Amino acid sequence: ISSPSNSTTGFFTVILLIYMKYILLIEFRSFIYILIKIYQLIELAMFEKIFPKIHNEGYKFIVIFVFATIVLYFIHGFLGFVGLVLSIWCYYFFRDPERISIGDEDYLTSPADGVVLQVFETNGPKELGFEDRKFTKVSIFMNVFDCHVNRIPCSGKITEILYKPGKFINASLDKASEDNERNYYKLNNTFGEDIIVVQIAGLVARRIVTETSVDQDLKQGDRIGMIRFGSRADLYFENYKPLVKVDQKMIAGETLIAKR
Repeated sequence: ISSPSNSTTGFFTVILLIYMKYILLIEFRSFIYILIKIYQLIELAMFEKIFPKIHNEGYKFIVIFVFATIVLYFIHGFLGFVGLVLSIWCYYFFRDPERISIGDEDYLTSPADGVVLQVFETNGPKELGFEDRKFTKVSIFMNVFDCHVNRIPCSGKITEILYKPGKFINASLDKASEDNERNYYKLNNTFGEDIIVVQIAGLVARRIVTETSVDQDLKQGDRIGMIRFGSRADLYFENYKPLVKVDQKMIAGETLIAKR
């Protein structure tokens, strides 16, 4: 016959085992829940990577490319395949991903995706009356595989937008800054200084899209517009030290391009 103390010990042991099993079950469920959430986040990130958000300018072009693909398919299967490849390219050309800027006015972020063509000191754009002022100029070339949505390099107010008709020579050439179709944005930053962003149409591009207006207040990294099918962006600034070099890859709204 077991003693009362042994019975009590056995009872509490059973209770403890049940409690531990219950705790382990809760922890296991929590672990499974966390794994599911991680999987969902990864799945969402992969989905957004494969199927990114599209700029409003892109929808009509995608419809045109898809319709052309269907027509080409009925002509010949290979032509349909070519059309499909071009349709996929068109979709990705007009992608408009979210970007996270540093949010620090001591830095300028890149206005465009692409590769740095040149970094040097020069006179400001004569079209804005800055031909007698010295600026640091950074030029970024966007090929047809880069995202073509352009962003403001710092917070401030748009004080002037000037469209200049022009040619459509290769945007990687120096004379493209003066000869090609282009759009000037003059921004007054939080320090009261003039920052200038220039959208320049390229060899294939035929339209510059503006999404901002004069007197509009913008935050660093906000969208200002896009250029369709290959182009270039020039950035003019004073009182900042360049942080980039020629041939460096840029990401609009994120890559730090200069520091005070």
